[in-house]
Amino acid sequence: MNKLTWDADRFYLDDNPFEIRSAAMHYFRIVPQYWRDRLRKLKNCGFNTVETYTCWNLHERREGEFDFSGLLNIEGYLAEAAALGLKVILRPGPYICAEWDAGGLPSWLLRYPHLPLRCYDEVFLQKVRRYYTALFDRVRPFLATNGGSILMVQVENEYGSYGNDKQYLRAIAALYRELGVDVPLFTSDGPTQFMLGGGTLPGVLAVANFGSRPAEAFETLKAFRPDQPVMCGEFWCGWFDHWYEHHHTRTSDSTLQDVRTMTEMGASFNMYMFHGGTNFGFWNGANDPGDYQPTVTSYDYCAPLAEDGSATDTYYELQKLFCARDGKPLPAPETPVAHAAYGTVKFTESLPLFAAAPCMAQPISAPNTLTFEQLGLDFGYVLYSTELRGPFEELPLLFGALHDRAHIFINGELRGIVERDRRRDEITLGLAAGETARLDILVENMGRVNYGPNMFDEKGILGGVRFGQQMHFGWQMTPLAMEKLSELPFEKEVPAFDGTPRFLRGTLRVEGAPADTFLRPLGLEKGFITVNGFNIGRYYNSAGPQKTLYLPAPLLHSGDNEIIVFESDAAAAEGPLLVSEPQPDLGCAAAAEY
Repeated sequence: MNKLTWDADRFYLDDNPFEIRSAAMHYFRIVPQYWRDRLRKLKNCGFNTVETYTCWNLHERREGEFDFSGLLNIEGYLAEAAALGLKVILRPGPYICAEWDAGGLPSWLLRYPHLPLRCYDEVFLQKVRRYYTALFDRVRPFLATNGGSILMVQVENEYGSYGNDKQYLRAIAALYRELGVDVPLFTSDGPTQFMLGGGTLPGVLAVANFGSRPAEAFETLKAFRPDQPVMCGEFWCGWFDHWYEHHHTRTSDSTLQDVRTMTEMGASFNMYMFHGGTNFGFWNGANDPGDYQPTVTSYDYCAPLAEDGSATDTYYELQKLFCARDGKPLPAPETPVAHAAYGTVKFTESLPLFAAAPCMAQPISAPNTLTFEQLGLDFGYVLYSTELRGPFEELPLLFGALHDRAHIFINGELRGIVERDRRRDEITLGLAAGETARLDILVENMGRVNYGPNMFDEKGILGGVRFGQQMHFGWQMTPLAMEKLSELPFEKEVPAFDGTPRFLRGTLRVEGAPADTFLRPLGLEKGFITVNGFNIGRYYNSAGPQKTLYLPAPLLHSGDNEIIVFESDAAAAEGPLLVSEPQPDLGCAAAAEY
């Protein structure tokens, strides 16, 4: 039946002692064709349970419209885990952190004026109820109490790092029960009295999250909850990367030492991550501890299974540890992942942004600048346009706030770039009497903050645009979701880059069955890449550390494959794009040990 119970010292599965040996993999960060392979490797490594979040902001991108297809087919993912005999820990949020845009909260929540998030607010809880109803209608058959493999479900996520609203936590737990979630519930928080005090509920299993010193963390957890066994809800085997930082790494020895300590204590744990996968599209989050830090496309996380599914040294060391503990022989080594280096893609077509924008969306007029959320746009860019009329003296162009990166054009000429908390080019303008100028500002959403008190992270131009002290009114705003790019009226030429952002299109020829590969955007600077209509993520060459983008084979097909790049900053005249050797080059000269 997969009934999970516990006493003060240990867990039991169907009344038999059970050590929860779990590891995290998120279905929405892995192409569905690879789910079974990654889950099989998780089991072969020695884990008995897989953990996953669910992503509200993708399942309900438009309020009231749900999507559980393709990459979001959680039923298919759970079925694959069950077929392999894996147990499941489900973490449905509604907030998930996860280095994911807004911590998984839909951006349309920010359209409700003064709506408080992650607390006992009736409007917020109504939105959560609608999402959970749609989610659990699909998930309910997979609960252990219904013969499935989901052992337990998390209430919120690391709530003690954010708030202390027990009424809210009780409301989430009650909503689960109302919707038929009758497996054990749990909370997870940092191993401090402060965080555990804020994030836990009486009668609900409490687990602790950490990446080192397990004995100390478990001592704190046991003092807080002496009547339950100890468990690590997230054991961080690595870390994530921001643009402008070194790549974070962790040695196998360091990871093994802490895992060995937990197993020798008889503790249960969930490794975060076993296989990180990829922040495809524009789905990455960001941090803001005082300065804005967007997360890169790769979610490799220095995990035992690399971004492309390759088994690492840490994978094999864990496998040895678990097999020795279980008295089992070592499985045969994993077959190496097949890769191909397809060479260079030559761009044969292009289209400037200003020619493309009218084909992509209708502009919205307003006296003041509207945010992405007010414009109904979750991810992508917004083109803010207006006409300026003289006379006025030479004055600086100023923003109330800019989230997150803007290219400023006057009469079609690039005058400067402003990037939140990092770059602020000085842009001034003066006009004579009767003189006019067109001002265009292209703003990119680089990822909403996913952790901490600054999560109310609206995107676009906030607080308006000024020349000197004078606010400017009268705007047309074109929301650019950057979807269906194949339909753009590309021109069959690729002129030298003139400072104007543009789309570039080329063809990748694949002979025979496709293989995994990596794209290195040589000669480019900043933008994103789509392959056969699928956005494989952002690149930002000068910022690093990431220098290549992972391209899974299922996104390719035999024959001609369409490659479209949106490049905002600089492109070589020929526009080459190298499809690289199959190593995830995160581009760092000196990695930062986590």
